[in-house]
Amino acid sequence: MITVSTSNEAYHHGNLRDALLAAGLSALEGAEGKAPSLRELARAVGVSPTAVYRHFPDKHALDKALALEGLQLLGQEQAEAAAKVGGGSAGFAETGRAYVRFALAHPALFRLIFTQGQPIEHDEHADPARELLTANTRALAGDPEKAETLALQAWSIAHGLAMLMLDGRIPADDALIERMLDTRSLFPQSG
Repeated sequence: MITVSTSNEAYHHGNLRDALLAAGLSALEGAEGKAPSLRELARAVGVSPTAVYRHFPDKHALDKALALEGLQLLGQEQAEAAAKVGGGSAGFAETGRAYVRFALAHPALFRLIFTQGQPIEHDEHADPARELLTANTRALAGDPEKAETLALQAWSIAHGLAMLMLDGRIPADDALIERMLDTRSLFPQSG
């Protein structure tokens, strides 16, 4: 669950960048479900547009920062889901389920993460979801080439399922998420 301040009080002191990102995430969770313009963001936080431009020189910079925040949140939810079931193949499956459930719970943020027009520059610390996927597939597959293939297959399945559900092509049904992301047949001996 994304937690952001919903207070309409003007921003006064503290970390403006964090306040701007919280307001941006809040806008994505709102009724319109879209990232605000820089001017809308300034109004929401109660600062001048000039103050916003010090942190985000343009809309693309804001969208990129919101997408990176989204990746952090997604990775956190996936790590918590994997840990809850004890890791191993069960944890691997839970990361995929958490991915789809995150998409359904935060559709605008999820779409923003993956619709930047160009990939977000790869920074290992910026994408914990990808780090977790890579670590899990290496642990489960052993062979680095097999792990890379498994990672791409798993991501493709989870992302495809999420998009089909978001686009209303198939029902957003938890039983379907469970069934489609059941990895027990792939790793019958692992925990």
